[in-house]
This record gives sequence, structure tokens and C-alpha cells, in this order.
Amino acid sequence: MTGLHEPLPLACGLILPNRLMKAALSEGLATHDHGPDERLERLYARWGASGYGLIITGNVMIDRQHLGEPGNVVLDDDRDLDGLTRWAKSAQDGGSPIWVQLNHPGRQANPLATGTRPVAPSAIAPGLPGVPTPRALSEEDIDDILRRFATAASLAEAAGFDGIQIHGAHGYLVSQFLSPLSNQRDDAWGGDPQRRMRFALETVRRIRAAVTPSFAVGIKLNSADFQRGGFTEAESTEVIQRLAAEHVDLIEISGGSYESPAMMGRPATRSASTRAREAYFLGYARTARQVAGAVPLAVTGGFRSHAGMLQAVASGDCDVVGLGRPAAVNPGAASAVLASDDGRLASPRISLGLPSRLAGNSTVKALDGALDLQWHTDQLHRLGAGADPAPGRPAWRTLWTMVKRNGLDAFRSQRGFK
Repeated sequence: MTGLHEPLPLACGLILPNRLMKAALSEGLATHDHGPDERLERLYARWGASGYGLIITGNVMIDRQHLGEPGNVVLDDDRDLDGLTRWAKSAQDGGSPIWVQLNHPGRQANPLATGTRPVAPSAIAPGLPGVPTPRALSEEDIDDILRRFATAASLAEAAGFDGIQIHGAHGYLVSQFLSPLSNQRDDAWGGDPQRRMRFALETVRRIRAAVTPSFAVGIKLNSADFQRGGFTEAESTEVIQRLAAEHVDLIEISGGSYESPAMMGRPATRSASTRAREAYFLGYARTARQVAGAVPLAVTGGFRSHAGMLQAVASGDCDVVGLGRPAAVNPGAASAVLASDDGRLASPRISLGLPSRLAGNSTVKALDGALDLQWHTDQLHRLGAGADPAPGRPAWRTLWTMVKRNGLDAFRSQRGFK
């Protein structure tokens, strides 16, 4: 029976020392020029010392003209190579491999952060308040973005990171190409599932051609969009089958977008079976396992107990367990899980606490989601400053920092904590 302590060899030759992964949490801790701030070194040193088998960074953008939010690190040239090297080493010194999560926000870009109009496969605005209609990408634009993904991966390798993860979930650009709701092109990049998946496959191919065989390449993929007429589980399964032939080292399963945030997994929206097995997307992972071949699968979202994590790995439903929000309130979460078989990780749910008749309103739900995410971001900022988390931090203080950090766009759910 596979246990949480067992190493996991990847196709590239990297061996993960155990089955726990610190999943991507968007930190918002870049310098003014979007380089890695020393606060990231403090934060990742804490996580590196916790004993994770793998650490994934938060959103690192491939184009400084298109940011998901203020405070994103950008990796589009070698100006910050020294700082990136220190960032990688801060986690590796504790024994954990670290991968950079590479992302282009597409139509979910924050125009207040750059003053640039967002771009997307098609000129279709997302159903998010205050987000403008994007400009449809040209063939030349698409080629430029693919080149940027490859360049960023090459720079990550030069800086000493152990691998990269392509963010292909949560409604960002790769996910937008996959979804018929956001990709209504009728050329080689859209029109049917085969053409819609081309951008994801080409991203992997460009990156793999730009790095050495020993550098890990992973991808985070939605199980589904959870929107009527969107990307389905059947389509996702086909994409995973195609990705398995593209020399990827790890596929992380997630789901939803900021229009339909299934990745938040709020109790009211979770089925009894999902609550019983903890993880939001473990049921789909069982289906994906049938087509992924030898490529390991990671599942993030909902895991809180040692028993739940062990069962997921021992059953073969997934190979790696991802921890997100618990890592924000307990930087030693991996050590706690590995040291005890009866413990449970804390993960506070932050909301406005409005009556149920109001809490179901879509605007209120969006605000609650944003508040929860920003509260966890506040914990990351405390860790980056050298302080400990503050689990008792009141929600009103987070409301203030939301406005202070993101201005008028503060109430838009932009980060994917699990």
C-alpha cells in the first residue's frame, strides 16, 4: 500500500521525497518592478523546512503587460535571475523541490494593474463585475504567448528551479482556450474540442523543447468549468490522454473558474460523497487515472486529515496530495501530517456572516469568496514579513487590506486557494 512518506520518481528523473505538495497560492509579494521580493524567500524557507515532497509557487506571469493582480512576479527576461535563484534556494535548502507556476491571465487580467486591455481567444467578457471585454488574439499574438511560456520556463531552469507547472485551470488563458464559452474561434485554435486543446498541447511542446530533459514540466488542469455549455469532464479526460503523450511529469486536477468557483469548495455546494472523501475532485481523478497512463496525478482541494490523504494515495486515485489554504495558516502543515496519523489541519472559512437569505446572492457569494482568499493572502504577507500567521485575524481588517492592495478591483476573486 502506497503511503504518504513514499518517494515518487518522475519521468524527467526528479524524485519527489514524499507525496505531499504545497499547491500554488498567489502571494502578491513581488517588488514594485515585479521581481521576487525577499519576503518570498522568508515565506518559502518556512515551507521548505516543513518537509513537502514538492512546492509549487504562486502565479508567475509570463508578460508584464498582462497581470492577474498587483504583486505578481513576472518572468519574461533575465533581469531578476539572481533574485529568482535565491527564491528557489530558499525552498531547496529545506529539502523540497520547487516548481514555478507559469501563467497568462488572458481575459482575467487586471487592467488596473497594467492599464492594458486584456486578451483572450475570443472577444467575450467573463461574467465578473467590472471586467472589460478582451481583445481577440491574432495568430501572431498566440505565437508570441507560446514563445513567452517557453522563455519563462528556460529562465526558471537557469535560475535553479526544479521544474515548472503550466496553469491550465481556473479560467486563465490556457483554460480559456479549452472552454467553448470563452473560445468561439473557427480557425486552427478553436471550433471543436480537438482544436481548442491545441493551445495547451503546444504550450507543453514549446516548453519541453526549451528546457533540458531533466527539468520537470507539469500542468494544472480543470476537471470541468462547472458552467452550462463549458469545458466538460469528458473533454478534460481527452485532454489528459493527449497530455500523457507529451512527456509531462505531473498533472494536477482542479476545477471551476472565478465565474463558478468550484475550487473554493464551500460546504453548502459540496455533495455528501465529496464531504466523505474530503477532496473536491477525487472522484474525477479516478476517471482521469484510466487515461493518464504512467503520468502521476495530483489532486488539490479539500484535504484536511491524514486519513483522507492516505486513503487517496493508497487507493491509487491520485499519486500526490496538494495542500493550499492550510499551508497559509500553518506553514508546518506537511510536517504535521507526516508526523501524525490522527491529526487534522485547520482551515478557517472567512465570510461576511450574512443571513442565509442574503448569502445566496451571487454578488455576496463573490464577495465572500474574495474575502476568504484575501484573508489567506494576508497570512502569506505575515509569513513573508517574518511573523507567524494570525488565525484570529478579523474579517474587517482583511476588507481594508483588499481595498488597499487592489484598489477598485479589490472585490474580484482572483486567486486560487485550495
